[in-house]
Amino acid sequence: MPELRILSFMPPYRHRHRGLTTVRQPWIWFPLMLGCAVVLHLRIAWQLSEARSARDHDDECRPEPIRTILDNFQHLHDLPVVNEQFFRSVPLVRSENAIVTSMYNDAFAVPIATLGHSLNKADSTARRIVFYFPGQVTERALCIATASGFEPHAVSRIEPPADGVFEHFMDQFTKLSIWKFDELGIKAVVYLDADTLVRRNFDELFAMPFNFAAVPDVYFWDPGFDIAFNAGVLFVRTSTKMFHHLVRQINTARYPHGEAEQALLNVFHGADAVRLPYIYNGNLAIKKRNPEMWEALQPELRLIHYTLVKPFWRGVYNETGVEDMHRNVLEKAEAWDGIFRDELLEWEEVWNETRATHRSAFTRCGWKDGH
Repeated sequence: MPELRILSFMPPYRHRHRGLTTVRQPWIWFPLMLGCAVVLHLRIAWQLSEARSARDHDDECRPEPIRTILDNFQHLHDLPVVNEQFFRSVPLVRSENAIVTSMYNDAFAVPIATLGHSLNKADSTARRIVFYFPGQVTERALCIATASGFEPHAVSRIEPPADGVFEHFMDQFTKLSIWKFDELGIKAVVYLDADTLVRRNFDELFAMPFNFAAVPDVYFWDPGFDIAFNAGVLFVRTSTKMFHHLVRQINTARYPHGEAEQALLNVFHGADAVRLPYIYNGNLAIKKRNPEMWEALQPELRLIHYTLVKPFWRGVYNETGVEDMHRNVLEKAEAWDGIFRDELLEWEEVWNETRATHRSAFTRCGWKDGH
């Protein structure tokens, strides 16, 4: 049987096995082992380097991950969003349709007056109504807000959930009052938050056969383009019965109470709401999230929604004096690295038109030369 030799780094020694005598010289193996180790190390290093180079090449060639399909928006067509031929075939009765906004305190007077003037320019055929709280809005502010064409309509405040909401949403559940407008003979409502500005007519919404519609929400951070809708622009078929059903759910439905009526409506109508195109709610977050998409929307954009920055307030619900409005707009225009400057200046331009057009009405409200 051949001898089993075990490598050793001990000095040579004699070994007897089955009558045979051998002399081991283990030091002669050391150079060979060292050489093999060096070759193996170099081969592994080369393989790692090749793998790293391949990975770096893949990273350079691979496009950025697409979080939503609209993050990959491409302006591929100029087809109209609205079928004008169909719309012209649907008769609209002015008294049955209304564009509605809300006034929770005096700080809303200027933006609502400006919104009304932008509606006049768009030549909408619908009635215009602003609902307000008699105890929270002064006569002077209500007079200013309605100078450009809104009809005032007093409503009772709808209390938020017992465990409260974010402070600036405390009155927002009163928005549910629009469902009760069937009591005014109104069958359909397009609701607009006061921080919107109308670009062009959107009366085609009143021709829809659906009960509820809204525009999907957009966040400049993730989730980005969301399936949940934004409650700043709503289409509603009125129903007092539905109003009472909604109000009963305020304290019992499961939703994040802090997000107020928008969260409630998203769980209430989440599965059956018609999602409208972004042209009906030009949320400034779209421009921040995807400037190319914002640019593509411009030819058909019905309104701008000043979600991320408001040219008419100092902070939340902090009224800006008319004499300081220009300065306030310019300050806000520098926010967000100035990306919303054009939209803010556009609002100011419409406000200046509003002030010039309705100067006499503002004076009757108690303003001297619009102040």
